[in-house]
Amino acid sequence: MSIDTPSHSAAMADAPADPRGLRELRYGPVAMALHWLLAAMIVGSLGVGLYMTGLPLSPARIKLYNWHKWAGVTILLLSAVRLLWRLRHPPPPLPAEAAAAMPRWQRSGYRASHALMYLLFLAVPLFGWAYSSALGFPVVWFGVLPLPDFVPVDKEWAEAVLKPLHKGSALTLAAVALLHVAAVLKHHWIDRDGILKRMWPAPRKESAG
Repeated sequence: MSIDTPSHSAAMADAPADPRGLRELRYGPVAMALHWLLAAMIVGSLGVGLYMTGLPLSPARIKLYNWHKWAGVTILLLSAVRLLWRLRHPPPPLPAEAAAAMPRWQRSGYRASHALMYLLFLAVPLFGWAYSSALGFPVVWFGVLPLPDFVPVDKEWAEAVLKPLHKGSALTLAAVALLHVAAVLKHHWIDRDGILKRMWPAPRKESAG
């Protein structure tokens, strides 16, 4: 689930892709590591979040809530690192076949969906943190580091506003991510234009060459 979007203009996207070879079209190892780590953590956190809300009040539910909060704070920090890395390291150009075949509306959707995912990577955990603070439950990261309350305690506001915002933004992120995965698989299996390989580690033989 790639969250980097090319900084090139639409005119650059229409130009032939870089001829230096597939290695030059791949993201760097840091971007790949952050991408796949965040993807795994977000899928896991969404799954735990959906599962734990249906549990009765119990030590197991409280434990899952704490894990969910810890994962959310970690995702927030990694997303900030990913964004800073992305700003300092522009993504590689699109493969020539993809750049030539992608109409303008697809490029616009490509950029918009990536920007929306970046926003939601930050917004979802922030809404969750605010919700926990407003309920009067401080977040203690990994049970060791107490984090400051994000908002004052206000249980009515937490239930009426912050809880729907956290849930709604999380479900929106899930929907956008699924759309993103579907688009990548379409490019990989139907168009066969090399989009997926941009974020896939190079085979040992290729990387050595």
